Amino acid sequence: MSVINSGSFAKALWPGVNAWYGKSYDEYAVEYDQLFDKFTSNKAFEEDVGVSSFGLAVSKPEGAPVSYDSERQAFITRYQHVVYALGFIITREIMEDDQYDVVGQRKAQGLAFSMRQTKEVVAANVYNRAFNSAYVGGDGLSLINSAHVNLKGGTWSNQISTASDLSEAALEQACIDIAGFTNDAGLLIAVRPESLIIPRQLIFEAKRILGTDGRVGTDNNDLNAIKTLGSVPKVITNHFLTDTDAWFIRTNVPHGMKYFERRGDQFDMDNDWDTENAKFKASARYSFGWTDPRGLYASAGA
Repeated sequence: MSVINSGSFAKALWPGVNAWYGKSYDEYAVEYDQLFDKFTSNKAFEEDVGVSSFGLAVSKPEGAPVSYDSERQAFITRYQHVVYALGFIITREIMEDDQYDVVGQRKAQGLAFSMRQTKEVVAANVYNRAFNSAYVGGDGLSLINSAHVNLKGGTWSNQISTASDLSEAALEQACIDIAGFTNDAGLLIAVRPESLIIPRQLIFEAKRILGTDGRVGTDNNDLNAIKTLGSVPKVITNHFLTDTDAWFIRTNVPHGMKYFERRGDQFDMDNDWDTENAKFKASARYSFGWTDPRGLYASAGA
């Protein structure tokens, strides 16, 4: 356990320092809330349980009995809330002698910054690991997979058939694929893109593709169909995505990407009786994940 003492900030005990740097950086506005739908929880964990679907009606010959279908419990997704915490300890002497309040107030601000950054990283990691078979959902498969399982049989995909970099053609294919999503019984459902989610490296490419009235990179007098149809209503840049060419499309499917807040950020302080050290801590409890993979479509990039 490391204690911040007078030796840690010797210069803070003497006048003459013009500026302390390294803490006064701007930070990005909250971004995780655009990647997930937020829910609150008052339990140790939350579970989403799927339900299978009825299939198509079948022809009934005259005098023949009606065919009956059935429903049953489908895949179970558990959101296990995790506590994230961090703190620091400073001596009474450095608190008394600090000429610039660099140890007390600024350290508390730094703690808040760390808590916010942690939540952004934890949230973005759901996307960063979307293609990783070590991180699975209720159906036992990665978030983005070409062989998601239907309880009633068959598989389906929420990724582009050939991994492609972000382009006009790839986005058009994504919109076509999403419009073809079906439910567990193979019946067509009305799924639409809500937002394109990209890393910072694709900001300019996304603007070129979606920001012009005409087609991109051609002198033909063709309109930009994606923009004209409003197929991708919004572009979201997330600075915590680690893959420079992977891109994602969130859809309007309910219970897709979900975030549960069990306990929001809490900041506390206390004093140790024997040492007179001051202890500061922050903690929060939450979970990020997905229930229905139809809530996200993606390409890992070429």
